[in-house]
Amino acid sequence: MNKVKIAQIGIGHDHCDIFQTLQELPEMFEVAGYHIPETERGRFDHFLPFFAGAKELSLEEILGDPTIQAVVIETEEVNLVKYATLAAQAGKHIHMDKPGGFHLADFEALIELVRSKDLVLHLGYMYRYNPIISKILARAKAGEFGEIFSVNAQMNTHLKPEKRQWMETLPGGMSFYLTCHLIDLIVQLQGMPKKITSYTRSTGVEGVTSKDLSMFVLEYEGGVSVAKACCTEYGGFNRRQLEISGSRGTVEIKPLEIRPPEGGQFTDCSEYIPGPSGTQITSYRSEKFTRYGCMMETFGYMVKGEKENPYTYDYELALYKLVLQCCEM
Repeated sequence: MNKVKIAQIGIGHDHCDIFQTLQELPEMFEVAGYHIPETERGRFDHFLPFFAGAKELSLEEILGDPTIQAVVIETEEVNLVKYATLAAQAGKHIHMDKPGGFHLADFEALIELVRSKDLVLHLGYMYRYNPIISKILARAKAGEFGEIFSVNAQMNTHLKPEKRQWMETLPGGMSFYLTCHLIDLIVQLQGMPKKITSYTRSTGVEGVTSKDLSMFVLEYEGGVSVAKACCTEYGGFNRRQLEISGSRGTVEIKPLEIRPPEGGQFTDCSEYIPGPSGTQITSYRSEKFTRYGCMMETFGYMVKGEKENPYTYDYELALYKLVLQCCEM
């Protein structure tokens, strides 16, 4: 099997284990190395252990090497689209963290650039590749749960005060940082909402002034859905959930991620459907998986032309515009 030669630009993002994931897929990827942008050098040295043993490259070495087919963009959020654009100009396929930078015009230009060059643009919405969530989404889209009239999606956690304060650098705070994952799932299930009401707030806990709590009510013709993310909740990670209510059944995926001490993770799911003597309940757990394994492996297949990206340029642009709307931009 031909390998995809790939490099990473940026170490300033939370997802340094993306680089480790690439190295854990040696049958798919040949990892050329990584580049530290000047703005990140010296500021994120605590992430360097994730890159131990790999080759540090200059930006020119990555962009100018025709054998490097794909680039992972994991810079600070403010620079994601900048470096993705440089990679696209060099003809590289792109995996970039979500949701698409700070400015609509820049992301629109990136979309048109990758479209004109027929390049893969693959965004880091990791729950698209969760083994339970992806199967439930497919079944819901096929109508198995009937008409979806309500989705309750939550992605909470508890972060240190300095991390929560850092979110003040992001437009919309938690809306931009995490709630975008949930908006993506709801839109896949119900389409674009007729109306959005925002309840983005700063809790003020421990003096933090960033918008560390965000909740959105998405209104549809036949129902109402809620997306909520908060990074000030003790035990919040264990209460991340996706509840889907339809005319033929309800699905509760909770928690989205269970992380045992030995590594990897699981997802739990319960289905509630009509039975001969009332509601029939089926509960099950996924097999162990890694958070980014399927996501990055699928990206590799897309680069090789063996899988088509189901998330089109137009879908990603429409989703990004909705996220910006949620961020009140």
